[in-house]
Amino acid sequence: MTFRWLKHYMPRSLYGRAALILILPVITLQLVVSVAFIQRHFEGVTRQMSNAAAREINLIVETVNLADDTTERASDLAFLSDVLNAGISYQDDSAIEDRRRWYDFSGIVIDRIFTTRIPGYRGIDLPDNDFVNVFVDSDLGLLKVQFDRRRVSASNPHQLLVSMVFFGGLMTLIAYFYLRNQLRPITRLSTAAEAFGKGRNIPYSPNGAIEVRAAGNAFLDMRSRIERQIEQRTMMLSGVSHDLRTPLTRLKLGLSLIEEEEAELLLQDVDEMERLLDVFLSFARDAKEGDPEEVDPFALVERIVQDSARSGHDVTLVSCEGSGVASFRVVGVRRAIENIIGNAVRYGSKAEVSVVMTDKYLRIRVEDDGPGIPEDAREEAQKPFTRLDPARNQNKGTGVGLGLAIAADVARAHGGVLRLGTSETLGGLRADIVIGR
Repeated sequence: MTFRWLKHYMPRSLYGRAALILILPVITLQLVVSVAFIQRHFEGVTRQMSNAAAREINLIVETVNLADDTTERASDLAFLSDVLNAGISYQDDSAIEDRRRWYDFSGIVIDRIFTTRIPGYRGIDLPDNDFVNVFVDSDLGLLKVQFDRRRVSASNPHQLLVSMVFFGGLMTLIAYFYLRNQLRPITRLSTAAEAFGKGRNIPYSPNGAIEVRAAGNAFLDMRSRIERQIEQRTMMLSGVSHDLRTPLTRLKLGLSLIEEEEAELLLQDVDEMERLLDVFLSFARDAKEGDPEEVDPFALVERIVQDSARSGHDVTLVSCEGSGVASFRVVGVRRAIENIIGNAVRYGSKAEVSVVMTDKYLRIRVEDDGPGIPEDAREEAQKPFTRLDPARNQNKGTGVGLGLAIAADVARAHGGVLRLGTSETLGGLRADIVIGR
């Protein structure tokens, strides 16, 4: 037997599940105690007291039936009324009132006991918590016996229930505040990890229980190692680029002394090497370049499209849905969009760009009419230094396979993803940069 169906009804947050673990046993305990209390107090005690009251009423009826004359009967009734502290009087049949409040559960037990224990029992009137009126047949007519309600049921039976609910709620509230303080370090750790996944470093210091502190210290060590690795990669590639520029500059100077026709092809190779170094540096600078800022994504994409159009590319902004601002690193996002547009116009004749922003995500889509990328090669296309053939044939351009890799890196640095698909309108590649808000 599985309990997967319960997942649809269980809370998803840590606070909700912890509160359920805390409150459910308290409520269950209160229900069990309440049921046991009601069965013992309302039924057991009420049954015993009702039996005693039934014997007293039977005594009154027998006294009335056995009296020799009216004087003796009146004297006996007065004596019993005084001893039993009950009001005794004769009534007409029309005076019988058999009523009980719907929530008077002890009245059910009283009526059941009197029905079985009192011969000639006609009915009972339970108007309130003060008095009980019992109607009984005698040899001389209908008797009405009135006595205190406390003689057949316990007084203030709700006190235990009220106290139990009050102190149960109070202790649950105290436990909730204590539990919230224990869960707060976990929430702070989750927030810090989520922010780091989106390329932001927020101050965090481990606190709380020993296990939470251990997880926090492990997160800080992991964050430091990742940042150190990124810094080392950037420094290494920057150093290589710096060291290579010096001999490239000497090559340029040497080629400038040669006749133009002989040096033309060599100068093109040198320029290509410099361009490749710039691409490597762009990848080495990482997607975390700059600080996140509030930006209008529609205006940013419009400027990028306009810049591409001025460069002679057939790029258009076809649609913008939604409104508002988003927080991201402008340099990284701009570089990612430019790379995708560059790939689109390199392998196709035109590109269309669209932007959609909702309360949950920002999606920037670029579609082209090129050959596209096969579905089984799309994941491979997002890896660095990957060039696909023939879908992204290197003869179509001078790329080194870092365009989609940089875009994917930028998307991941902002807590998003780069999704590749097939364009439904142009038939080529569809690239979506999706960033959560």
